[in-house]
Amino acid sequence: MGEQTTVKFPQEVLDEYAALGVDLPALFSAGHLGNRMGVQIVEAAPDRVVGTMPVEGNTQPYGLLHGGASAVLAETLGSIGAMLHGGSRKIAVGVDLNCTHHRGVRSGLVTGVATPVHRGRSTATYEIVITDEQDKRVCSARLTCMLREVTPKDADGIPGTA
Repeated sequence: MGEQTTVKFPQEVLDEYAALGVDLPALFSAGHLGNRMGVQIVEAAPDRVVGTMPVEGNTQPYGLLHGGASAVLAETLGSIGAMLHGGSRKIAVGVDLNCTHHRGVRSGLVTGVATPVHRGRSTATYEIVITDEQDKRVCSARLTCMLREVTPKDADGIPGTA
């Protein structure tokens, strides 16, 4: 945990945010909660967001990956996809998260992949599949985010802005 990785962004995304003076790794990160849980964003584009999270430190009393930890990973990845889809003029706000937990995991790393189900002007929905190191599905999730225009008040809270 705490190890920094370089996130792969499409060039057009890098160009859009660089013109605004925005630090993309800070903006499209796991946030404070995700960082505390060891979430690492590996790849980020509107069509696909990939991230990992260690099981260790994110378990429930039986020693299994906590369902809430899977939900944090899913919402993080889906939100990043929705933010990238919305672009620099919109903010993505989660309004619905559904997670189905298929199997328990006791150790290792889980990987989540978020792909779009719907990408509209005012909402974006992503399916997030979380797998273990044997590529077995651990959790299926779906996140819908509302996309709303950035206001000056919002801009004050965006990390990495100049």
